[in-house]
Amino acid sequence: MNAVPMLDEVALPALLARFYDKVRRDSDLGPLFDDAVHDWPGHLDRLGEFWSSVMLASGRYKGNPVAVHLPHARRITPEMFERWLALWAETTSEMLPRAVAAAMQARARRIAETLQAALRAHAAHQDHPLGEPASFGRIVSAH
Repeated sequence: MNAVPMLDEVALPALLARFYDKVRRDSDLGPLFDDAVHDWPGHLDRLGEFWSSVMLASGRYKGNPVAVHLPHARRITPEMFERWLALWAETTSEMLPRAVAAAMQARARRIAETLQAALRAHAAHQDHPLGEPASFGRIVSAH
């Protein structure tokens, strides 16, 4: 039986470095990321923890992706999400076995949908007289 090589911790840093190199060079995404990220090595480490938690159920990521994106909510458009997903699909397809790339692409799409909904909810409630919603839910899950 031929087993499909699985994703492991070793593959994540190179994948993320190549992907975010593309993001930073992108004419639409690059300016937003350049404004938002001031410590790229640290950011890539956190993203490695995030994807390790999402794909490998490592539990390494302890952050809140929604909270990290909220300060930039008004600048992040649906088109930016689509561009991010297109670059993610391109990079994962280049660097990973087909089944692993497809799994990471599917998970990224679900995360993007959840994040977009949270950012829309934040924008809708930002000026609400009762304030912001207390919680936006979790993005990271082992399943």
